[in-house]
Amino acid sequence: MQNFELLRNVTIGQYIPTGSPVHRLDPRAKILAAIFLILAVSFNRSIVANALFLAVVLAITGLSQIPLRYMLRGFVLGLPVLVLIFATQFLFLGRVDPPGYVFAEWGWLRVTQYQLQLMAISAFRITSFIFLTSLVTMTATTTELTHGVESLLAPLRRFGVPSHELALILMITLRFVPVLAEEMERIMKAQASRGAEFGTRRFWRPDRAARAYLPLVVPLFLNAFQRAEELVLAMEARCYVSGGTRTKFVQLRGRWVDVAVVMAALAFMGFMVLFPWPPVSDWLRAAGIMR
Repeated sequence: MQNFELLRNVTIGQYIPTGSPVHRLDPRAKILAAIFLILAVSFNRSIVANALFLAVVLAITGLSQIPLRYMLRGFVLGLPVLVLIFATQFLFLGRVDPPGYVFAEWGWLRVTQYQLQLMAISAFRITSFIFLTSLVTMTATTTELTHGVESLLAPLRRFGVPSHELALILMITLRFVPVLAEEMERIMKAQASRGAEFGTRRFWRPDRAARAYLPLVVPLFLNAFQRAEELVLAMEARCYVSGGTRTKFVQLRGRWVDVAVVMAALAFMGFMVLFPWPPVSDWLRAAGIMR
C-alpha cells in the first residue's frame, strides 16, 4: 500500500490560529524563550531533567491549544533518525568503559546502564526539539517571525550583520518547507502512476530505500530552483530593495507578559543547568531495578 501523506506530517512552517495566550505573545519573546529552552536541555545530561523538559514542552503545547495528535505527526518524520541513533548506540556503545550496570549480555552484545541512559536522553531531546520548533512556527506566522528575528538582530547591524537579509532568508526557508513537502508528494504520486513503488515494506533496507527515492531528487530540486527563480523575479518586479532604509507596516510592541515569559525561560535554563540532578542509578536502586 502506497503512502504519500507527506504534507500532513510536516508541522514546521504551518501556522495554526487558536487564539491562545501563546499565540498572543510577542514573536521576539517566543524566539528568545525557545532559544533559552533549547540551551537548557542541550547542556544537561540527566534523564530526569530531560524528562522534566519534555513535560514542560507538553504543558506549553496544552496552553497553546494545539492538538497533541497533530504535534505527533511531526514526530513521524523524526522517527527514522531516532531509530538510527538507537541502533548506533546499541551496537557501538555496549563496550564503552565504564559501562555502568550490565543488565544483559549476549556474546559481544550487551545492554548496559550507559547505553540505556544515552538512548533515553536522545529520545527525550529529539522529541522535545521537534515539539518546541513546531510550536514556534505553529503559534506565529512567518511574517511575525521575520519581524521578530530582524528586530532581535537589529543591534548587530552596526557590526555589519545583515539582519534584514537573514530574517528574509528565515522566512523563505520556513515558507518553503511545506511547499517542498507538497511538491514531493505530487512527484511521488506522478511516479506511482507510472509503476513506481514508495513506502512499501520491501524498502525497509536503507540501500533499497535510497534507490527507490533517488529518481525523486532531480525533479524536486529542479522544481525548487524554478520556484526560487520565480520568487526572485516577483520580488524584482515589485522593486524590492533590502536594507535598513525600508519602512515597516508591522510595529512590534512588547508587553510585561512578554518580558515575564523571557525571564521565566531564562530562569528555567539556569535551573536545568545548575541544579545538581541525581544520577539515574539512584532512581533505579530506589525502584528496585538495580542493586
